[in-house]
Amino acid sequence: MRKFFHLLCLMAVVSQASAQRASDNWDLRHCIEHAIQFNISIKQADIQARIAALQAKQAKYNLYPSINGNTSTGVRFGRSIDPTTNAFATTQFLYQNFGINAGVQLYNYGKLKNSQLAAGFNAQAALADVAKASNDIAFNVATYYLQVLAAKEQVKISEIQIAQTQNQYDITKKRVDAGVLPELNLAEVESQLAQDSSNYYTSKGNYEQSLLSLRALLNLDPDVLFGIETPSVDQIPIESFADLQPQAVFEMAMQYQPLQKANDLRIKAAKKNLLVAQALKYPTLTLGGNLSTNFSNSFKTTTGATFLGYSPITGAEPVVVLSNVNYYVQNPIYRITQKSRSFGDLWSGWGKQLDNNFGQNVGISLTVPIFNGYSGRIGYQTAELNLKSVQLQKDLADQTLRQNIYSAYTNAVTALQKFNAGKKTVESAQKAYDFAIKRYEVGLLSSLDLITNQNNLLKAKLSQLTNQYDYVFKMKLLEFYKGKGLKL
Repeated sequence: MRKFFHLLCLMAVVSQASAQRASDNWDLRHCIEHAIQFNISIKQADIQARIAALQAKQAKYNLYPSINGNTSTGVRFGRSIDPTTNAFATTQFLYQNFGINAGVQLYNYGKLKNSQLAAGFNAQAALADVAKASNDIAFNVATYYLQVLAAKEQVKISEIQIAQTQNQYDITKKRVDAGVLPELNLAEVESQLAQDSSNYYTSKGNYEQSLLSLRALLNLDPDVLFGIETPSVDQIPIESFADLQPQAVFEMAMQYQPLQKANDLRIKAAKKNLLVAQALKYPTLTLGGNLSTNFSNSFKTTTGATFLGYSPITGAEPVVVLSNVNYYVQNPIYRITQKSRSFGDLWSGWGKQLDNNFGQNVGISLTVPIFNGYSGRIGYQTAELNLKSVQLQKDLADQTLRQNIYSAYTNAVTALQKFNAGKKTVESAQKAYDFAIKRYEVGLLSSLDLITNQNNLLKAKLSQLTNQYDYVFKMKLLEFYKGKGLKL
C-alpha cells in the first residue's frame, strides 16, 4: 500500500513538472493582448468602426462640388430626330454624344455640414465601441485567469496535504510494527491518504478544466502548448478603500469608460441629425452647369440627283399672281442616287461636328419644399424621438454603471471581512492540528481525531484561498471601473 501511494505521488509530481516544462507560460497582459487581437467580437466591432469612418469621410466629401462626365455611342433606326440637324430622319444613322455636368449646393440650411458632423461623432462612437469590446474581453480574461490561479493553488494545497498524510502514514506504520498502536490506526491513515489522493486529482481536474476555459476564451488551438504564470497573490498590488470610494470611482468611470463616451458621442450625433431633418423643410439652392457636344452621320450618302420635271397641276396648288396672271406653284421632282457608307466613312467629319455642336450652360436652381406627403415633418419628429431614445440609453447605462460600482464596493468590503475572518480560522485550525500532532505522537489522540483536525485545516486553507482571490478580484473590479485597467 505504501509503495502504491509513493508511486502515485511520484507520477503526479512528474506529470505536473513535465507539463510546466512543455507549456508556454503566459502572464495576464499576454493573455489580454492575445484575446483582443484574435477575438471575433472585437474584430466585428473594428469592422463597424471602419465602416463608420468611411461614412464620415463620404459625408465630408459631400461638401465638395460634383463633376460627372458621360458619353454614348449607338445606331438609331426608323423615324427619329437627327441630333445634329434637329430634323426628322427615316434612315439609319450613327450617333455619339459627350457631356460634362457639374454642380454644388450653395444653401441647404446646413444639411451637408451637419451630416458631416453627425457622421464624425458616429465614427468616434464606433471607436469607443471597439474599446468597450476590448474592455469586456479583458475583464473576462482576468476573471478566468484568477480562476485558474485559484485552482492551481488548490492543487498545491492538495499536494501538501498528501505529503502530510504520507508522513503520518510512515510514523503510524513504525508504531504499528513496534506494537505501540493497533493496525486500525494504520488503516484509518491509509484511508485518509486515499481520500487526499482523490482530492488531489479532483483539484487537478478543476485546474485543467479552468485552463481549458481560458484557452477557449483566448481562441487557442488545442495543440498549442499553454500555461499561465503564477504571481504571488500576496504580491498583487491593490489600491486602498480610501482610493476606491464608490462616488469617486463613478465620477472617474464616467470619464474613462468607453460605453459612457460612446453614449455622449451618439447624443451629439443625434442632435446634428435633428438639424439635418430640419433642413429638409427649407429651400435648397444649387449652382450647376454642363458642357455638351454630339456627332451623327447617316449610313447612306447621296451620290447624285436627276431632274425629272415638275409635279402636275391639280388646281389645289398655291397660286402666285404676277401682272394679274395666276401662276401655280409646282414642286420640282428629282431622283436621288445613294450608296451605303463604309465604316470609315461613317466617321467622316467627326471632329468638325463636335466643334460646331459644342455648347455650354450654367445656371442656378432653387428647390422649395411645398408638399411632400409630410415627409419633412415626419422625418423631423422621428429625429426628435431618436434623440430622446439615445438620451434614455445613456441615462440607463449611467444608472447601471452607478449600481454596479456601489454593488462592487459593497461586495469588496464583504470580501475583505471574510478574508480577515478566514485568517483567524486558518490560524485556529493550524494550532489545533499542531496540538493534535503532538498528542498523537505521544498516544493521547486517535488517528481518526488527527485526521479530522487535518481535514479541518485543509478546508480552512481552501476556503481562505477562495476568500483571498475573491477579495483580490472584487478590488480589481473597482480599479477596472476607475479606468486603471487590469493588472496583477
